[in-house]
Amino acid sequence: MGDTRKTNRRTTTRRPDTAARSTLDEDADVTEPDTTADEAQELEATNKYVTATLCGEEIRVIPPGAWRQSWQRLLNSGQVDSFAGLVFHPDDYDLYEDIDPTNEEFGDMIAEAAERAGESLGKSRGPAASSRRTRRR
Repeated sequence: MGDTRKTNRRTTTRRPDTAARSTLDEDADVTEPDTTADEAQELEATNKYVTATLCGEEIRVIPPGAWRQSWQRLLNSGQVDSFAGLVFHPDDYDLYEDIDPTNEEFGDMIAEAAERAGESLGKSRGPAASSRRTRRR
């Protein structure tokens, strides 16, 4: 007979902040502003940081393509400090707190990080509508 035990789909729990940071290279090189698409993909694959300017200060940020969905939800729900604690280099978080940026300044910095990583933060338009009209029966 078969195994009648139920298996739990989620076998381990982990804190996103420590689990994600443990895979990052703490002394990772930063990219230059004119990163090519290939370099951006390599950067994302190796989980290195990109730099972006926040109120005149350089901050190291995990490239937006490497963000976990739970991190994005924090940002979307307005929990900016928690989000920053996850995506900023640990050595740069205190600087972020000292700067105490406005939402606009923070958004500009995130957009710059995405640009330097060769990514777009724009909203997806979704699939294009069909050019054929459908007939109702």
